[in-house]
Parts: sequence; C-alpha cells; structure tokens
Amino acid sequence: MLKGVVSVPGDKSITHRALLLAALASGTSEIIGPLQSRDCQNTVSCLRALGIEIEEHPRRTIVHGVGLTGFRVPGTVLDCGNSGTTMRLLAGILAAQPFVSVLTGDESLLARPMDRIVQPLRQMGALIKGRMDGQFAPLVIRGGPLTALRYELPVASAQVKSALLLAGLAGRCEVRLQGKLNSRDHTERMLVSFGADLTEEHGTLVLSPVDCLTARAVQVPGDISSAAIFLAGAAGVPGAEVTVENVGLNPTRTGFIDVLRAMGAEVSVVETSTSGGEPCGSITVRGRELRGIAIAGEIIPRLIDEIPILAVTAAFAHGTTTIKDAAELRVKETDRIQALAAELSKVGVDITVQPDGLTITGPTTWRPGEVNSRGDHRIAMSLFIAAALSGESISVTDADCVDVSFPGFQEILTSIVGKGR
Repeated sequence: MLKGVVSVPGDKSITHRALLLAALASGTSEIIGPLQSRDCQNTVSCLRALGIEIEEHPRRTIVHGVGLTGFRVPGTVLDCGNSGTTMRLLAGILAAQPFVSVLTGDESLLARPMDRIVQPLRQMGALIKGRMDGQFAPLVIRGGPLTALRYELPVASAQVKSALLLAGLAGRCEVRLQGKLNSRDHTERMLVSFGADLTEEHGTLVLSPVDCLTARAVQVPGDISSAAIFLAGAAGVPGAEVTVENVGLNPTRTGFIDVLRAMGAEVSVVETSTSGGEPCGSITVRGRELRGIAIAGEIIPRLIDEIPILAVTAAFAHGTTTIKDAAELRVKETDRIQALAAELSKVGVDITVQPDGLTITGPTTWRPGEVNSRGDHRIAMSLFIAAALSGESISVTDADCVDVSFPGFQEILTSIVGKGR
C-alpha cells in the first residue's frame, strides 16, 4: 500500500537543457531546483571541460555563459557517462564550435544509436567520425561553419530534435524540421524563453538565426517521470493514495495520466504555476481495481519513459494490457522490452514480448524471487515498486543505477510504503 504526499527531485530533461542553454547564453544564469544526479553531473563535467564556469549550491546552480561559440578546446575526452541526452545535445552544439572534440560514455551509452544525429549534422557540414561510420560512439567531431538544414525527423525523438535545433542555434543558421515532431518539447519552450527565434509554421518547426541568447533564471519543476513511479504504483492498489507536489505538467509528458484514467484509476491534476513556459502543479492518484487496455499510437512518445512502471501497473490490472509502437524502448539504457519481460516473469507476471512492445495479463499471483535492473534506472525503480506492492519477498539487484535520475528514491519509497524492500 502506498500512501503519502511527496516531492520529487528536479526534472532531468529540463535540467540538462537549462545547463546547456545557460552555457550558450551571454551572461550569468541561475538554475533553481536542478536535478543533481549522476546524469546531470555528466553534463556539468563536460561543460566545465569546455570552459564553462559553473557554481553548484544546494538547490541552485549558477552558470556563467560564454555565448554561442565561446566554448574552449577541451583538454580531455568528454565523458558523458550513461547520459544519452548529454551526448546527443552536446554533439549538436559542438558541431558548430571551431575545434575538434571527442564524446564517449559508458558501455551502455556506447551501444545506443548515434547515426540518428550524425547523419543530419553531417548534412549541415559537420565532420563527424564514430564506430561503424558514426552509428555508435565514441564520436569525433570537427566543428566549424554550418549550413541551413531542412530535415524530416524519422523518429519521435526529443534528443534528435534538440541536437539539430542546438546546432542551428550555435551555428547561426536556419533549421527547418518536419516529420515526427510529437516528442517532448522542453527544448523548444526553453529556447524561446532564452530569446531564440523559434516558430511553428504549418507543421514545420523553424529556428531562425540570432546573434545571442539572454541569460535568465530557470525554475526547474519536479520530474514527472520520477513522480510517475509512485503515482502509477498506487493506481492499481485499492485504498492507496499518493500526491506528488510541485511537479512538471508539460502535456508532452502526461500520457501516463491518460492511461491510468483509461484503466480506471482516479487521477486529479491541479496546475498551480508556469515558469519558462513549463506548467507545474500537483497530481493525486487514488488506487482502484484497474482493467487492462491497449496502449499504442501517438500517445507512446508522451509516456515512453513511463512504460516500465506502466508494465508493473498492468500486472495488477484485471485483463490484458497491450503496449505497441514502442520499439524505441529497445535502444534505451537497455532493451527495456526484453528486460521487463525477463525480470517480471521471474516473479509471476504473465508477460510476453512483442516486436514493438509487450502483452501483460493480470492480476498477477506474485511469487518471491530475485530480479535484476540490468543497470537501467527506470527498470530498477519499477521493480522496486513491484517488490513493495507484491506482498512477496522480492529483491532487486544492480540497483545503484537509480542515482542516474533519482537520488533519494529509496528513502521516499520507504516513507510511503511504511517499510523498505
């Protein structure tokens, strides 16, 4: 049973983008409430290696921006750790800087696809080398003058979209994007708040050149993906009730709320403020007996990071839940489709792998066992929720990866469950 009112750390996506845009701005920016996790620390470390002065304090970070092309030659390889956001977005910026840089990461990141940014950046004039002709990192980027880009996005990826917009920004050239634009839009909102010239014309996203960005304060809301762990966990347990306060309510991230409601959960959302174009408020979920549903189509980009915890929710629901059109899960920190099926089946969940998703039939008769996160923070947190609610002795191994996005997760979980597992 989950019961309580909690706050979650700052939004990871917004923190990464605030750090990068503050570095590109002219002047000093203050980031209030940033996520100070392992992933975001990788962005901080890379920016410092590129000559950006960053002051970190409890609950706030000060970034002294150097302008669009004021980065300095790094004296070392830029290690992005486990952070695909760091690597892909920074690659866009570095494509316009007048020097050579090298981006690398951990074993998981080196297995994730990079050609989705390398190919369009090469079209803009960037010289980029990588393993298998740029399909995988490490990436060697010889930056310099870029040319305008007109590009149709083949995948709904906020990281690809952001990398190309940041390349156009730093390279002071026009970028026109069409195609699958329906991914999270934090970059677009924040670009406008920093003074970029970004518009949408008849389904085309258009970035026009500007000379500079203006430094500003950025208030980072709580991470809705972190909130979803507790909210979706509570949804399928009658009598459970969890409220998460001061959390981001960006509509490109709230797909899981629509799914919980469709499954029969009681969800209330109260918007209380807006900062930098980002709505913020509270979400309350009251547990009910849920029913299985089909999850597919255009909603998938709005909940791609929440599918692991929704798989756990589906295990408590009555009937069959199908998840389709989610092949992108196979190229996350791990193959999340395969990992979820393998680990949840160990403890009794009726779950089947599909080429682009999963089929889960509940309710589950849970059994004790040991499950492994595969080094994936979202898999780990979802397994901890399953363990906490199953009524069985389920242990989660390789769980240190939670710190990638949610330091303090275990303490919050313990406080609302009443006991830790």
